[in-house]
Amino acid sequence: MQETIQRYRNHRKDVHNTLREQHLQQLKQEAIELMKKIELLEASKRKLLGEDLGSCTCEELQQIQQQLEQSLKRIRERKIQVFKEQMDQLKEKEKTLAAENAMLCEIREKIGQQARQESNEDREMVALTESSENSDVETELFIGPPEGRIKRTLTSLYIYNNGYFLFSMSIV
Repeated sequence: MQETIQRYRNHRKDVHNTLREQHLQQLKQEAIELMKKIELLEASKRKLLGEDLGSCTCEELQQIQQQLEQSLKRIRERKIQVFKEQMDQLKEKEKTLAAENAMLCEIREKIGQQARQESNEDREMVALTESSENSDVETELFIGPPEGRIKRTLTSLYIYNNGYFLFSMSIV
C-alpha cells in the first residue's frame, strides 16, 4: 500500500513538474516573441524618424513614404477640425458680445435721453427764475432827491454748463 501511495505521489509530482515546465516554456516563447515585436517596432520607429534608412529597399522606402503621407493627412484633418471648432466658439463669443454691446448701447441712449430731459427741465427752471427776477418790484426806500441817490441793481444769472449750474452776480 505504501508503495502505491509513493508511486501516486511521484507520478503527481512528475505531472505537476511537466505542466510547470510546459507553462514556463510557453512564457519564454511569448517573451521571445514580444522582444522580437519590440525590436521590429523600434526599427520601424527609427525608419519613420529617418534613421537607419541605408539598409532599406526601394519598396520599404515607398511604404515608409506612404505611411508618413497618411499620417500627415490625418494630422492636417485633425488640425482643420480643431480650427473649425475654435472658429465656431469665436463666432458664438462674437454673437454674445454683439448682443451685450447692443444692450449697453440701449442703456447709454436711455441715460443720454434722461440727461437731456433733465437738462431741458433745468433750463426751463432757469428761464422761470430769470423771468421772475425781472418781474420783481423794486421796494427800496431812498431819502433825499432822486439825483443824489445811487442806484444799485443786483443782477443774477444762472448758467448751465455740462450738468452744473454756475452762478454769476454783478452789482451796478
